Amino acid sequence: MENATLAVTGALLFLLLAGAGVIMLQIFLSKKESRWPGLVMPCISFAVALLAVLSVLLFTAVTSTTGYYDENGVFIEQAVTQITETSTVVISVVYVFMLYNIPTGILIAIYAACRGKRKKQRELEKMSVQDL
Repeated sequence: MENATLAVTGALLFLLLAGAGVIMLQIFLSKKESRWPGLVMPCISFAVALLAVLSVLLFTAVTSTTGYYDENGVFIEQAVTQITETSTVVISVVYVFMLYNIPTGILIAIYAACRGKRKKQRELEKMSVQDL
């Protein structure tokens, strides 16, 4: 039991440090002169969300193979496709899309905060140059 607790604690510590590293990297990239480096990580996060939605859509229809033996003892296969209701698929897609875009929203908020500070700093520099 003690080893399991230690493993969970180690995994949570690793995830916490990885999350802090991602946030620090986003802040660093957002403070660059060009605006494009700060948009790389939100774009990657959005692409991961789209892949998750695509995987939900691909695995909603489940096909299984069943069969039976006829009177001669020959096995006859039948593919059975079970299609999920449209409302269930839509709810699942929306839920997965929203859940996977939480990191995207956080990264965009960090980007907007850093770029807003940079914009104010540039305006102050322009005003000080005009005062000279």
